[in-house]
Amino acid sequence: MAETAGAKLERLLDIMRTLRAPGGCPWDREQTLASLRPFVLEETYEVLEAIDGGDPAQLAEELGDFVFEAVFLAQISQEAGHFDFGDAIDAVADKLVRRHPHVFAPAAGDRAVTASEVVQRWEVLKERERAANGRPARRTTTLSGVPKTLPALLRAYEVSARAAAVGFDWVAPGDVIDKIDEEIAELRQEVAAQASGTDPTRVEEEMGDLLFAIANLSRKLGVEPESALRRATDKFSARFETMEGRLGARGRRLTEASLGEMEEEWGRVKSGQ
Repeated sequence: MAETAGAKLERLLDIMRTLRAPGGCPWDREQTLASLRPFVLEETYEVLEAIDGGDPAQLAEELGDFVFEAVFLAQISQEAGHFDFGDAIDAVADKLVRRHPHVFAPAAGDRAVTASEVVQRWEVLKERERAANGRPARRTTTLSGVPKTLPALLRAYEVSARAAAVGFDWVAPGDVIDKIDEEIAELRQEVAAQASGTDPTRVEEEMGDLLFAIANLSRKLGVEPESALRRATDKFSARFETMEGRLGARGRRLTEASLGEMEEEWGRVKSGQ
């Protein structure tokens, strides 16, 4: 009989307990919640890279590493007498059932809700849960639940999504493009003014407004901006390295080549010549 996912998870939990036990691994035993923070972030990005790479085997491996970080954090918390991994699983399972009444306890016709309606209902249900708990809400406003530790572009995307979930949004993507044009015009003005010795922080502010508007357009178009930017950067890097290699094959270092030479070769690379 094939081993169940639950049995495999229990094996991982046993391995973690052994690593943390007396006589276990010295490195694992000295870790704390705080010391694991960078590893959690690293594994998150490696999962994203595997998703973008489209390799199922690589994704399976990275998801395993990601789950291990969760098991590690839960083990440390259990040792401190706070909760164990099972409590974390129960918490998310119960939450999913509560916040999907259209699936698990549908009223008449409730299954026909749209994806945007699901998001709006999710926020309403969260508010009700906090009120029912009778304790200080961890997320006291519509936006305060978005972690400030997120990458800036992703945080802008999530903040705008929270605002849109309560109806504060542009009607159509074209409206956001108009806003982007407006922000570009304001940025042009500040760049021109900066040449006259005005406050340079104004350029930074307008640049931030432009990037925030672009994040909004990404959301409106259904494009996750971190992934889109990552792919664009990968594409640029590949083309740049090809350009550099071709010039190098002709004995030209980039530091020696003129901008015209680089642009000419870039055009060839871009067109596939």
